[in-house]
Amino acid sequence: MNDIEIAVRSRYGAAARLKEEALCRPVEYNPQYLKILPDEIIERDYGCGDPSRFVKTGETVLDLGSGGGKICYIASQIVGESGRVIGVDTNKEMLALANKYRGEMARKMGYGNVEFLYGKIQDLKFNLSLVDAHLRENPIKTADDLFAYESFITETKAEKPLIADDSMDVILSNCVLNLVKSDDKEQMFQEMFRVLKRGGRVAISDIVADEDVPEHLQSDRELWSGCISGAFREDLFLEAFERAGFYGIEIVKRDEKPWRVVEGIEFRSVTITAFKGKQGACWERNQSVIYKGPWKRVIDDDGHILERGQRMAVCDKTFQIYGKAPYAEQIIAIEPIENIELSDAAEFDCKRTAKRNPRESKGLEYNITDLSGARCCEPGSDCC
Repeated sequence: MNDIEIAVRSRYGAAARLKEEALCRPVEYNPQYLKILPDEIIERDYGCGDPSRFVKTGETVLDLGSGGGKICYIASQIVGESGRVIGVDTNKEMLALANKYRGEMARKMGYGNVEFLYGKIQDLKFNLSLVDAHLRENPIKTADDLFAYESFITETKAEKPLIADDSMDVILSNCVLNLVKSDDKEQMFQEMFRVLKRGGRVAISDIVADEDVPEHLQSDRELWSGCISGAFREDLFLEAFERAGFYGIEIVKRDEKPWRVVEGIEFRSVTITAFKGKQGACWERNQSVIYKGPWKRVIDDDGHILERGQRMAVCDKTFQIYGKAPYAEQIIAIEPIENIELSDAAEFDCKRTAKRNPRESKGLEYNITDLSGARCCEPGSDCC
């Protein structure tokens, strides 16, 4: 473990016992979900946003860097008895605080749907509780012990991962990603993508910088553990989601006023949402979409260009994606008159951008005349 990780664990361990104002950016949460939260959990909240507002009933939620459990206990009320909430943190003091109130919160809500796991958010296969148990029984004293331990880790990650592949509906995080050391950040995004279900999403609140953070600030353990020096540059934060394979990446909240300014560099809170599910085969089913506007032309995360008001040819996968958030309100979806079963569909070249002739959707033999609609200005018509 390097100096940065030691500083983060030490500072947040202390902050679990006694509130530290410097770690906290004031956040307004929905007051209805705060009513039953213990004061100690509310006081030990060190977030910079409220990603819980993107959670829905019945979902399985993962909170990365769950700390004292505030976001988890808010999300547990939103998902309800049919949902499930998992918090992951590497700080034992914070985990102890969160677990302290599990029974009380279950009694207040009438159900218990929250659990807290000991692990690193950049390696969600690594179950640190299993590691602790193994080392108590098998302490490392020799090189052979070390080899056996390494074999245990490999086997445990494969057979008993902390969080399984494709198992989460939504991932939340509140001012934690910036605390992970730079060398592990890319893996952290890959892990988020791995554990999400197809169609799942992330809602991440974090601190970003408007400029590159210089090395001398990155080496400052106090600034790093204070959610400053480890901040992503704002544009690179979004690019990290894109590289991991997410689509529909959107800044849903951005503070106008910086939280901190250090050497002229502004650090502010943003909340990002992004989705998983654009991977897979492309099939031709004669579907098309019309982009409503207001921009004249836009490009999506797969390189598809949509021109305002034009019927654009898309594959079935893209057609289904556009019918959901975050695109649905901006898109008019046009199904073909004659349905093409997926099993009968030909391959679609998703790398091309092409307008769709209406006859492709209607059929070349389509020759219907229908004048049965109400005539203008007849009693009961609404066209005049």
